[in-house]
Amino acid sequence: MASVFLYHVVGDLTVGKPEMVEFYETETVESAIRAIGESTECGIPVWRKRSTPSLPGFVENSEMRQHRFVGILNSLDIVAFLAKTECLQEEKAMKIPVSEVVCSNNTLLKQVDPGTRLIDALEMMKQGVRRLLVPKSVVWRGMSKRFSILYNGKWLKNNENSSSSSGLTADSTNRPATSKASSRDKFCCLSREDVIRFLIGVLGALAPLPLTSISSLDIINLNYNFIEASLPAIEATRQPPCDPSAIAVLEQTESEKQFKIIGEISASKLWKCDYLAAAWALANLYAGQFVMGVEDNMSSRSFSDFLQTSFVGGEQNNGTAKTKAKKFSSRSIGFNPTSPTRLSIGRSMYRGRSAPLTCKTSSSLAAVMAQMLSHRATHVWVTEADSDDDVLVGVVGYGEILAAVTKQPSAFVPSNRSYEGFGNENQS
Repeated sequence: MASVFLYHVVGDLTVGKPEMVEFYETETVESAIRAIGESTECGIPVWRKRSTPSLPGFVENSEMRQHRFVGILNSLDIVAFLAKTECLQEEKAMKIPVSEVVCSNNTLLKQVDPGTRLIDALEMMKQGVRRLLVPKSVVWRGMSKRFSILYNGKWLKNNENSSSSSGLTADSTNRPATSKASSRDKFCCLSREDVIRFLIGVLGALAPLPLTSISSLDIINLNYNFIEASLPAIEATRQPPCDPSAIAVLEQTESEKQFKIIGEISASKLWKCDYLAAAWALANLYAGQFVMGVEDNMSSRSFSDFLQTSFVGGEQNNGTAKTKAKKFSSRSIGFNPTSPTRLSIGRSMYRGRSAPLTCKTSSSLAAVMAQMLSHRATHVWVTEADSDDDVLVGVVGYGEILAAVTKQPSAFVPSNRSYEGFGNENQS
């Protein structure tokens, strides 16, 4: 385990982070779409409103705040909700409160002190925590590092260190950091993406991990959700919840013995899309057509039957939103294909934003991390190293990366050192 995790604290990663503004469960789907577009990891924490305190000077503690947390709402949750028949036929679907959409999971967020060791924060995230709520307006001194960063950007030498010529003692190292909260609670939200961004900046301290292949590290997740391209796209919404929030769309290879990935239905791909157009497509297209963005040769319902309500930034007319006919376009949901006319099609025909983000089993950990950050993706699909057909092996997400960087050195001694570089298999 790299010493950088022992000498850094959570507060080091939150310097410059904006103050979190709580998004309440009474807000509308329309408001959630705006908030998700400005979020990290394609989702937003959802909260219950504070109950009116009965006593003057009432201060909310961490347990009460944790109880108010509902869950994390992402773009795939909203598109899947809007794809329901009753929502497609209801023009007021965008005004529905998010309490009817978000999946309640109180364990996805945890409040921690800014002096918490980074290694402890990583362990929390490995156990399923996706957001860390960190007090922002505090004065703190980290105990596991000789010099600790303050939120005002200055450096402060620990009093314990300055008074002792021998440095930190064992007792002070194990003692948690102290913090003094301000009169008005202010918090920032630390995501797993923030942690990966920090790790990219300290790759040298993680050596030899960054140049080790993901197959040697044994971090490829083989338990992923998938759907065949010939099935209705709406079947993807019936898959069990998973992390990352993504469903691979697979197609059989010419040998019909293996499956290759041709796209994905995920929160990452739907992050900044036209949600109503995506919902219509999800409800009416096959999975292969959805990821390729097929616009012609469509059967069943006509595109002209699809009405989009202009809520976001739209004009109001006597208190009601205007509606206009909306023809589904692959570009409107974030895809840029060449309008293929059949499901089985050459990969070069639909490359673009619809192409899934992939790497090879021989790709290095550093290459995968760089891919995820540059594309603001929550995961990378892993394909066979010796195959040109993108035969899917598994997926690597935040959880797998955090597990890799916290492994003991003896757990990842590579058996094959033929692959030394990184960044050569970038398939995006």
